[in-house]
Amino acid sequence: MQVDQLSLAELRAALAGDGLRIATGPFHCRLQSNLPEIASELAQSYAHHRVLGADDFIDFHVAVKSSRGLRRWIRPQALFTVDGVEPFTPLPREQAVAMVEWGLNWCITAYSNHVLILHAAAVARNGRTVILPAPPGSGKSTLCAALVQRGWRLLSDELAIIRLDTGAMLGMARPVNLKNASIGVIQRFAPQALFTAPVHDTTKGTVALMAAPQASVEAVDEPAWPAWMVLPRYRAGAATRLTPMPRGEAFIKIADNAMNYHILAAEGFRAVGDLVDRCQHFSFEYSDLEEAMQVFDQLAASPVAAPGV
Repeated sequence: MQVDQLSLAELRAALAGDGLRIATGPFHCRLQSNLPEIASELAQSYAHHRVLGADDFIDFHVAVKSSRGLRRWIRPQALFTVDGVEPFTPLPREQAVAMVEWGLNWCITAYSNHVLILHAAAVARNGRTVILPAPPGSGKSTLCAALVQRGWRLLSDELAIIRLDTGAMLGMARPVNLKNASIGVIQRFAPQALFTAPVHDTTKGTVALMAAPQASVEAVDEPAWPAWMVLPRYRAGAATRLTPMPRGEAFIKIADNAMNYHILAAEGFRAVGDLVDRCQHFSFEYSDLEEAMQVFDQLAASPVAAPGV
């Protein structure tokens, strides 16, 4: 069963009761919430994700619920919990939908040290993956959202996940987190894309979540292999330019964006080294999304490079 096979009333009942059990690639989550707006947004942004049965193993038992006591009525807040523990300070209730995504990302980075986790977007075509690591404000999510609306498969917008034993990439196909001007940019670029209502005045500014394309969700378990590491940077008015990056610099960039590199220690060093060997590396500056799409289409059409090239 998929989420879109549940009526809104059934979805709200599941969230308010024992929880909605949902699969996002290798991670299974049970989500509880007494906030009706979360059900309506999940119905759209997770429409094609698989609903799990009561016997399926759950990785993260999470809840986003309204604040207690008088605060429930005066400046209401949303509380995030995982296994009954509150790892964050509460946020204004208006940010509850975004809090679900931020909380799930936190769970994965806090508890999943059996994989290498990069702060990066990852998209794939024909089984080959582009990893897009970059700091906030670099245009990473904008580029990721545009690519998946032009036929690339979404693995993840925020967390690129690599198996330590095989080096394969794991996909989740969760919503893309867009901020501020990027929301309007992608709405104009891909009018068919589905968005949650914008959430204003977060620490990241205005945030809206773009649902993953159905094809990406349906292919979430298909294998994908790292082929390119591209460090993007949006700069207004800049010419589109893809520049090869030396392997030593690429190692440092990947290690800087590896969220559990220090925990994995020697295993993390080997994983980053293997990733550097598997990929071709570039920096990428852009201001025009259509030109950017052409560059990535050319990458996808390029011959498969031998390991270590």
